[in-house]
Amino acid sequence: MTQSASASLLRIGELARRAGTTPRTIRYYEELGLLAGRAARPLGGHRLYSEDDVAHLRELIRLRELLGLSLDELGAVVEAEEARAMLRAEFHSGVSDPRRLREILIEACGHLDLQLSLVERRRTELSTLEDDLRERRERVVARLAAADAGS
Repeated sequence: MTQSASASLLRIGELARRAGTTPRTIRYYEELGLLAGRAARPLGGHRLYSEDDVAHLRELIRLRELLGLSLDELGAVVEAEEARAMLRAEFHSGVSDPRRLREILIEACGHLDLQLSLVERRRTELSTLEDDLRERRERVVARLAAADAGS
């Protein structure tokens, strides 16, 4: 590794700071395989991370928070994204066999369907919460009107 390449690598504390999380979370994500294979660790040295790792970790956190994903679901999303990346690379490599091209596209759709189902589930949960809050507000407003009428 060149000195300029190693200078651009980050230690775990800096990765945590830049991604808005903790070193403990990063280690846990590595244990679960969410960051598997991403950390460069010289023999006896500290974990080192790249700018790609910062972006990847930020995306994991964004998906977890935005979609309310469990760690298992987050793992499934990561697997789907990695599988889609491999399919995309194969697709762009110039696949000439129409059957293989069709298989690639069908498999990519399956991965996207998984991700869309997670988004749809979250949207449904938020819609249910919104409806519940609106009903509660209507009851409070009605009680307020009744209290104003009684005074």
